[in-house]
Amino acid sequence: MDRIVRLGTLTVLAVLCVTLLRTQPAAAQSVDDTQLKQVIIFGRHGVRTPVLPNSALSNYSATPFPTFPPASPSDPPLGVSVLTPNGGTIETLLGGYFRLWLTQEGLLTGHGSADANFVYFHANDTPLITDTANAFWTGMLPGAPVNVNTATPPANDPLFDPVDTGVAVLDYPTAVAAVNGRLGGNPSSLAASYAAELALIRSVLFNYSVYQTPSPPKPASVMTDVTDFTSNPITATAGSTSVPVNLGGLEQIILATDPFVMEYTDGLSNANVGWGQLTPDSINQTFRLYNLVLDLEYRTPYLARVLTSNLASHIVRSLVQASSGNIVAGALAQPTTKVIVLIASNTNITGLAGLFHLDWLLPTYESDVSAPGGALVFELRQSQSSGAYIVRASYVAQTLDQLRNLTPLTLAAPPAIAPVFIPGCSIGNATFDCPLSKFVGIANQSIDPHSADLVH
Repeated sequence: MDRIVRLGTLTVLAVLCVTLLRTQPAAAQSVDDTQLKQVIIFGRHGVRTPVLPNSALSNYSATPFPTFPPASPSDPPLGVSVLTPNGGTIETLLGGYFRLWLTQEGLLTGHGSADANFVYFHANDTPLITDTANAFWTGMLPGAPVNVNTATPPANDPLFDPVDTGVAVLDYPTAVAAVNGRLGGNPSSLAASYAAELALIRSVLFNYSVYQTPSPPKPASVMTDVTDFTSNPITATAGSTSVPVNLGGLEQIILATDPFVMEYTDGLSNANVGWGQLTPDSINQTFRLYNLVLDLEYRTPYLARVLTSNLASHIVRSLVQASSGNIVAGALAQPTTKVIVLIASNTNITGLAGLFHLDWLLPTYESDVSAPGGALVFELRQSQSSGAYIVRASYVAQTLDQLRNLTPLTLAAPPAIAPVFIPGCSIGNATFDCPLSKFVGIANQSIDPHSADLVH
């Protein structure tokens, strides 16, 4: 179907929502009179090993990086960027929480095999992400045979990788200009803005106190081109489909600091979390640079629009399909599907949040962090008094200590949950409810029809 027709179809969906559904939201009430009709859970993969092998990581540090333990000492060492055994347990715990919540809401029965008929799982096809989805399924639908949909290897998945699959076209000069525009045309100014974070990272990697003055020179063991984490040039140049804009020195920094969050959340000993130099608070401080890179590369409006429109289109169409009971082109699963679970990367979640300008803040994290296993949740609800359909968004993630301690989750002891305001749509109640028709209208303005299709 050509691109003009795609745009027209999305516009028709907005009209349908206005004409077929009673969409005036009920006034904010002390008692929630809505009934959950469908939920879309868009989650990040769980706790993993670092993205580089220790042989490469140790080029960044004065001290060798620790290893992540396999399930049993007799098992082979864990590979690069794979779900850890504890990471799998954590995902099962989170899936179990969603089972309890969805059963309480009446959307599921709590019987895995029966509920599986109304649940659709879709994961990006890498072992890390499919293993995360399998573990989440095990917690949500215990006893039911695992059924996770993926793209057929070796093909990329258009839902999560629209550029490599030809659904979207990224203009790299425009991407670079868009990022440079957010930085006043001077990316190197970030070094001053984040001087405290850079100094902390340097002290941890080079093994000295951050308060030591003058700071010592780079250890001889650190590779030649890592001169000083406070002076590596920060630039913005054309990247690739995996790194759409190359931010120069920041790319090395996030590779070197990536293991810290995973060391803590996987339960490594305190001595092995940043070599004993990091607490949850200081881990968060180092993570500001990681989150900055994600923000620039995926939340920048042009990049979010190109990289996430296809995913957003399918999510919106799925909500409309569930509300109408009729098959909608480009929707995921069937009109009778009650739960849709999508598992991908923090880059995908960051992009979707950027497209709709969504923000959240949970205890133990910086703002807008896509935590290991954390998920954006879109609830389709119907008012029992007015018949209106609404969208209610939230962000759900285990806290750092819930992850580290493998904390069981219950309705009385849930993960951290933050209601998410949808700009231009949400009303001012405690859960920031958004009329479905208005949400479709916001999507119609935000989604690039040239970067979405009605098939994938």
